[in-house]
Amino acid sequence: MRILVTGGVRSGKSTHAEALVGEGPATYVAAGPTPDVDTDPDWAARIAAHRARRPATWTTLETQDLATAVREADAPVLIDCLGTWLTAVIDDAGAWEQDNDVVLGLVVAHVDELAAAVRDSAHDVVLVTNEVGLGVVPEHRSGRLFRDLLGTVNQRVAAACDEVHLVVAGRVLRL
Repeated sequence: MRILVTGGVRSGKSTHAEALVGEGPATYVAAGPTPDVDTDPDWAARIAAHRARRPATWTTLETQDLATAVREADAPVLIDCLGTWLTAVIDDAGAWEQDNDVVLGLVVAHVDELAAAVRDSAHDVVLVTNEVGLGVVPEHRSGRLFRDLLGTVNQRVAAACDEVHLVVAGRVLRL
């Protein structure tokens, strides 16, 4: 099973993804970077709530190297969230200041490596992402860049998956 779960913010997509993986051993990949919980109490509370609802049989891994996390997993993998991961890829490349075509090439190289790892995995892989068509994206260069790149990420990862699930208001539509 290779499933991309997408939806808007607070749509229930992470909860749905967790249910797909189940209660047994799994690797939960927090696709970094994670904000500083010492300076952002709202984020800290959100992370604590997510951790509390995960089964004790799950291992949590915080990394930006998603392809390696999938390749090295010895159990089903849940990656949450590709949008967070994309911001790290963009930051690492210094891409906010570069030409969009250069940035696209950098992102595509990373996402193609991830897609190959997902396709080749011996274990189930569930990936969570934001559906950019459902969110408010600021109409400035950085907002458009993020929206366009996340659309590319979602399309390329979806091509490596067996199914795509759209979650809206906690309801699931299998595409």
